[in-house]
Amino acid sequence: MRFNIAIDGPAGAGKSTIARIVAEKLNMTYIDTGAMYRAFTLKTVMNNIKSAHQIIETIKNTSIEMKNNKVFLDGNDVTDKIRDRQISQNVSKIAQIPEVRFFLVEIQKKMAEKKGVVMDGRDIGTIVLPDAEYKFFLTAEIKERARRRFKELKSKGQIVDVRQIEKEIRERDLQDSQREHSPLSAAQDAIIIDTTYKSIPEVANEIISHVRRGG
Repeated sequence: MRFNIAIDGPAGAGKSTIARIVAEKLNMTYIDTGAMYRAFTLKTVMNNIKSAHQIIETIKNTSIEMKNNKVFLDGNDVTDKIRDRQISQNVSKIAQIPEVRFFLVEIQKKMAEKKGVVMDGRDIGTIVLPDAEYKFFLTAEIKERARRRFKELKSKGQIVDVRQIEKEIRERDLQDSQREHSPLSAAQDAIIIDTTYKSIPEVANEIISHVRRGG
């Protein structure tokens, strides 16, 4: 495929699951940029790294790779660990540090140079791949996003409160949309899709239809 697809949106909008399906059906490479930020956040949490200076120095000596839908941090598979609730609560704080974003964005840009990628995140259409041939911004009502996250965490055996999850999502939305560098926003030429009352397959098929008919 000689084109790239950018999919952005807030937490719980379904973008990662949908992007993975789209990539599979179009025989493209899926890149979950949010997982990259989560992986580095995991490293800071595991090593109790808190100061901005320490975080900036640490990112310079960090390896994050995506292979076969798995995430590797410094050579170790952390695919499941990065979905821990503690990581979700801290990732926005780490992601708003400019040096962290600059470092990971450069890696993401290189991944997409040869085209043929479906990349999802919060600044793909605006910062990482502003020239992507297809851009989509997925959103959903906060209560629905909280319900989805509650269901996901409960299925993994975690004891959670849907009201607390909703509160955390609201806080994360605020952090992501108001950060100084690469804030969460839809690209001007992005197709906005509200996923609140749509199933995962419906949204994936909607995106694929747009791509196959050329926009």
